[in-house]
Amino acid sequence: MAPLSHQREIESAIRRTPRRWLVTGSAGFIGSHLVEALLRLDQLVVSLDNFATGHRENLAEVRASVGEDAWARHRFIEGDITDFGTCRNACAGIDIVLHEAALGSVPRSIAQPLATHAANATGFLNVLDAARQAGVKRFVYAASSSTYGDHAELPKREHTIGKPLSPYAVTKYLNELYAEVYGRCYAMETIGLRYFNVFGARQDPLGAYAAVIPRWVSQMLEGLACVINGDGETSRDFCYIANVVQANLLAATTDNSAAINEVYNVAFGEATTLNLLHGLIAGTLTSRKPELSVAPAIYADFRAGDVRHSLADIDKARRLLGYSPTHGVRTGLLEAIDWYLRSAG
Repeated sequence: MAPLSHQREIESAIRRTPRRWLVTGSAGFIGSHLVEALLRLDQLVVSLDNFATGHRENLAEVRASVGEDAWARHRFIEGDITDFGTCRNACAGIDIVLHEAALGSVPRSIAQPLATHAANATGFLNVLDAARQAGVKRFVYAASSSTYGDHAELPKREHTIGKPLSPYAVTKYLNELYAEVYGRCYAMETIGLRYFNVFGARQDPLGAYAAVIPRWVSQMLEGLACVINGDGETSRDFCYIANVVQANLLAATTDNSAAINEVYNVAFGEATTLNLLHGLIAGTLTSRKPELSVAPAIYADFRAGDVRHSLADIDKARRLLGYSPTHGVRTGLLEAIDWYLRSAG
């Protein structure tokens, strides 16, 4: 775990130089955490969302958390990144962009490839070019571990990828290619963060494409059996939201020239099987609610487009950005499940 002094150094560096930030996808799970962190650090924040997958309740929770004085430094724009005029308006006067807006989920992209491309490819390019035209100093964007595709080597290292396994993976790799070209052609400073299975508070447990942790927590609380796709030995590198916030702030503010125009894994660096995850969630919930009876999991077919195992090598982010994740899956679950219990009433 990162020492507390490391976290304080990051925060102090940001407070010393107030900037104007744009956070896209600000009503979403990750975006709302970034808005909250920046407002707590006395920054000026413009945020953009169309509420396709984000929720007004997330922004309301941020407002209640940071207080009215901090919230007064925030301006929200309701709009869609597929509209270039909206992106140009949002980028005006901005120093740093944190681009989180996207249609996530591998299964959704297989079911809705055109919608996925519109948001994740066209939308990305709209924001990137609007940032270029506005003279934005740095563009930090959400990349994805799905880019590794069918490359089987573990742990995953940034310089080696395989063939994409879904339309979602194609769009996220396209983001990296465009960012690289914009760095080369226009001298833009871009940094991509390949997220590995992020989880935490405000992650939506509902809907057909809900992430596995909030969905299973919700189902266990309702007394329903969780469905595990495959034999349960599929593994993922689950990354708590606090680690993602840290990585974004480091990427946005680093003065290490070698760190710019690069892509980084953002994870904890530990593989967890779905069977183990199910047990960890059940154990954490029953420690909070001893009366809860968790149903045994149900096993179903493997899911199309999914990779079998995913584990990140985070050495590059450690070396060049100073990234030092603070939460593993167990400590992250302790915090996240408390939020889900409060949300469930």
